[in-house]
Amino acid sequence: METLQRIYGISFPDSKMLKEWERFQEEARNRDHRKIGKEQELFFFHDLSPGSCFFLPRGAYLYNTLTDFIREEYCRRGFQEVASPNIYNSKLWETSGHWQHYSDNMFSFPVEQDIFALKPMNCPGHCLMFSHRPRSWRELPLRLADFRVLHRNELSGTLTGLTRVRRFQQDDAHIFCTMEQIESEMKDCLDFLRCVYYVFGFSFQLHLSTRPEKYLGDIDVWNQAEKQLENSLNEFGEPWKLNPGDGAFYGPKIDIKIKDAIGRYHQCATIQLDFQLPIRFNLTFVGKDWDDKARPVIIHRAILGSVERMIAILTENYSFFMILFLLSGNSVLQMCKQFVEAGFMADADLDSSCLLNKKIRNAQLAQYNFILVVGEKEKLTNSVNVRTRDNKVHGELSVSEVLARLTLLKE
Repeated sequence: METLQRIYGISFPDSKMLKEWERFQEEARNRDHRKIGKEQELFFFHDLSPGSCFFLPRGAYLYNTLTDFIREEYCRRGFQEVASPNIYNSKLWETSGHWQHYSDNMFSFPVEQDIFALKPMNCPGHCLMFSHRPRSWRELPLRLADFRVLHRNELSGTLTGLTRVRRFQQDDAHIFCTMEQIESEMKDCLDFLRCVYYVFGFSFQLHLSTRPEKYLGDIDVWNQAEKQLENSLNEFGEPWKLNPGDGAFYGPKIDIKIKDAIGRYHQCATIQLDFQLPIRFNLTFVGKDWDDKARPVIIHRAILGSVERMIAILTENYSFFMILFLLSGNSVLQMCKQFVEAGFMADADLDSSCLLNKKIRNAQLAQYNFILVVGEKEKLTNSVNVRTRDNKVHGELSVSEVLARLTLLKE
C-alpha cells in the first residue's frame, strides 16, 4: 500500500554466522558480473536502451564463442538451425494463447489496421515452420534450433545486469516427436546438458515436475509422458527429486539448476513437454498406418538458457574470463595474428608512451590471464616472455610452444 513502508531485515543466531554471511556478501560483490564486465570492457548498459546490453568487442567474442560451442554440438546431435521472424501479427499470439496470458510482457505496436508484437519466445514461429507443409512420421523427431533475438517487456525495477534483461538470445530448440519418442529424446537432452555443464565445471540438480491441479489434456497422456520422463532420469544416472504438481498446465517438465563457485544455484536449462501447442496450431503428421491426423508432441529445450544470463553466471563463477590474452611490446602485430588465427582472443598494446611495467600492470588489472612480452631479443627468436595475471613469470618460450600449451589447456 502507498501509505506503508516495507522494511526487510535479517538476523543471525550467533556472530559466526553473521561473519560468514558478511564474507559471502563481500565475495558476491567482488564477483558481480556488472563490475567485472566494466573492468574488462566486456559490456555496458545505457539509459537510452534499458535492459538491452551493449556488448563490446571482447564481450561479443565471448558471446559468439558460446553460441559457436552450442552450434558445434547441434551438428553432432541432429539439430537443424532455422531463422524465424522477430515480429508477428497478434493473431499468432492469440492462437498460441500468449496474447491472453502474456501480452503485458510483450512489446506491441500498431501496423496499418493490425496489432503486431516482438516475439518473446520462438515456439509459435516454429509451429508455423512445422505446419507449412505436410509432415510424415519419417521426419520425426524434427529438431529445430533458433538463436534469434527475443524481447520481453520486463518492468524497469526488475532489470538486473545480464540476469534480467529486455533484449536477449537463447540457445532455443523445439523437438517435434511422437509420444513413443519422448523417452529417447529426453535422454539425449539430458546428455546434451551434462556435456555442456561438464565443460563449464558446473554441478547441477534435477527435479521432475509433474501434473498440476489445473491441467489441460487427457490424464492418460500425462501419465504416459511422466513415466517416460521418469525412465529417462533413472537411465541418466544422476540424482533427481520429484516436484509433484509443479509442472506447467500444458505438460510435465524437468527443472535443472546449476551450482556456481560460491554455492549459489541458478535456473538455466529447460526441458519441457508440451501437448497443447500442437493442438492450438492443429499440427499433424502422417503416421505409419497412413493416419494423417497423428499429433506430435513438442519438447521445449534450452541448455544455456539465455546467452546473456549464462555470461553473467560464468563471469561471476570464474571472476574473470580465461580466454583473453595480451601481447605487449614492439612489432607484435604478426604474433598477435597467429594467436587469433589459432582461435584465441589477443590484444596488442603498442602504446609507446607507456612504460613496460605500467603495461603489465594494466593487463593484470584487466584480468588478462597471460601477458606475453615481446622485446628486441624475443623478436629475433620469434619468442615471448610469459607472465600471468598473478604476476608470476614463466620465462621465455617460443610462440609455437605457447600456442601448443594454450591449445592443450583449451581442450
